[in-house]
Amino acid sequence: MARWLPRSTDLTRFCQKLNRVKTLEDDMMETSFNRCLSTIDLTLLGIGGMVGSGLYVLTGTVAKEIAGPAVIVSFIIAGFASLLAALCYAEFGARVPKTGSAYMFTYVSVGEIWAFLIGWNVLLEYMIGGAAVARAWSGYLDSIFNHKIKNFTETHVGAWQVPFLARYPDFLAAAILLVATAFISFGAKVSSWLNHVFSAISMGVILFILIMGFVLAQPKNWSTQEGGFAPYGLSGIMAGTATCFYAFVGFDVIAASSEEARNPQRAVPRAIAFSLGLATGAYILVSVVLTLMVPWHTLDPDSALADAFYRRGYAWAGFLVAAGSICAMNTVLLSNLFSLPRIVYAMAEDGLFFQVFSRVHPRTQVPVIGIVVFGLLMALLALVFDLEALVQFLSIGTLLAYTFVAASIIVLRFQQQKGDVPVPVASGRPNPEPHEGPSGSELKEYESFSDKLQLVDRDKSKEQREPGQLKAAFEPYLEFLSDFYPGEVVTVAVVTLMVSAICLCSILVFGNTHLHLPTWSYSLLLVLFSLGFLLSLLLIWAHEQQHSTQTFQIPLVPLSPALSIILNIYLMLKLSYMTWLRFAIWLLLGLLVYFGYGIWHSKENLREPQPQRVSARYVVFPGGSLEERVQAVQPSSQPATGLPDTDIDDCKR
Repeated sequence: MARWLPRSTDLTRFCQKLNRVKTLEDDMMETSFNRCLSTIDLTLLGIGGMVGSGLYVLTGTVAKEIAGPAVIVSFIIAGFASLLAALCYAEFGARVPKTGSAYMFTYVSVGEIWAFLIGWNVLLEYMIGGAAVARAWSGYLDSIFNHKIKNFTETHVGAWQVPFLARYPDFLAAAILLVATAFISFGAKVSSWLNHVFSAISMGVILFILIMGFVLAQPKNWSTQEGGFAPYGLSGIMAGTATCFYAFVGFDVIAASSEEARNPQRAVPRAIAFSLGLATGAYILVSVVLTLMVPWHTLDPDSALADAFYRRGYAWAGFLVAAGSICAMNTVLLSNLFSLPRIVYAMAEDGLFFQVFSRVHPRTQVPVIGIVVFGLLMALLALVFDLEALVQFLSIGTLLAYTFVAASIIVLRFQQQKGDVPVPVASGRPNPEPHEGPSGSELKEYESFSDKLQLVDRDKSKEQREPGQLKAAFEPYLEFLSDFYPGEVVTVAVVTLMVSAICLCSILVFGNTHLHLPTWSYSLLLVLFSLGFLLSLLLIWAHEQQHSTQTFQIPLVPLSPALSIILNIYLMLKLSYMTWLRFAIWLLLGLLVYFGYGIWHSKENLREPQPQRVSARYVVFPGGSLEERVQAVQPSSQPATGLPDTDIDDCKR
């Protein structure tokens, strides 16, 4: 029986495969895409991805069914949480200007399987986002023609009474997705030009809504006679916040487009900041005027803004709003169809997804196969699924991606940079100038096998601390942590922080309602998990992090990412159990794809050490045993020392 059990070495090697990180190229600006997008292009792309979906789809739904007029507070909280996540995306987008967004960021810092699962969920996020907006687009157009399209379809095709499916097949929504797919296939320049046109119309309509809405505002619609400002209480506000996250996925589009930006180090952070600020302001102000124009409980979830103007006697204004909202939703469709194939391309390029999706058209310089295939899948979703079910499912994927990107920022910030390793001398010979060792003795340098190998024994109190090492001020108190590799303690602390955050949020969400904990145990568990979260945070802060960089860095690390993590987890737990069930099924499908294809075709398999003779530089102090040190790190296929015997004798002398 024991012989059928896997050996510990096999399990270790398997875990290493799951957690291997992506090796980045030396020149990250080199790409098969066309770097043609400016800061304005990226900003409008982000605005187009955010303003439209939340403004014209979710505002009425959340106000009527979840939060009431307190949808304003829901958008404020969602905007703040999105800001924390957006800053993480901005730092990654500037440092790693490659397409793939949250998938790529997780792959370069956390590990392969986690990156795949994030990418797998981002795929679903964009497909659902595009399908949901297409159905809303169809609903608004139908409202202009007094629901004649809906009545015609139900009469001649029929209606369905199936949970999570639409009441009738929405052929119009599927058709607009197919048309948008065709335009996206022509290249980034065409997509950007279309987005500029629709964004300009959308911003003009929003300005009209605000001016006209404040003129028609009636403060009595927030009074107690109409149910008050927050009829569903704090729980309704937080549940609305989780759903409102759907409105802020647009800045993810900017990160996914960083490989096509001319100057991503500057353009990506600026575009994310500008677009998120403008979008958040638009959501808050439109929510104010919508709930002041008509009572919140009388809103039409399918076309709240247009219907509000119709009911106030301004039919022409309602027509204008409906027409303008269609233009706004066009920008969202373009943003989703623009980003989705690029994330698929990144996964396929790394070997984790089917290789056919990594092909880039030589003339348009876009992944045409991915655009067409996923455009068709998006059209199928829009044809048969219900909008509300799709929106709930989308939020959990967005929140999970935000959580992992925030954790990745902490891990990456406390890792050694690629440039931290000293470059070998240009002549390829030992440096003739002697250096002082730890005791004033001469330090000698040698060239040998291996890639940039350093074998250094130095006094830690006299050397400059590297990222991931314990700060000198904490060493007398946490001396037992000094023996770990740089960044190792931080990684464990990040895992502990996330586990503590999950437990803490679970007690907050389910402690009184589902678990029915007594007051003393509820309070005790809150204190214990809060202490675990804070201690993990302090342990991370006690280590050195990267400071010198030419790109944007999120301030207050690790506090800012930690706040993003705990807020995202809390909002995820506020979602319904059916959303979690569907999410678990989707994850299982993703694991089947990964273990059936991705793990075997990953390009990181090809980067594993191969038997070859390589050269490197290492440093040895007098009295050290070079033979023992080299033997511990050399490739197994090489001789015991990797050096001729004469070289070993020379080194010892």
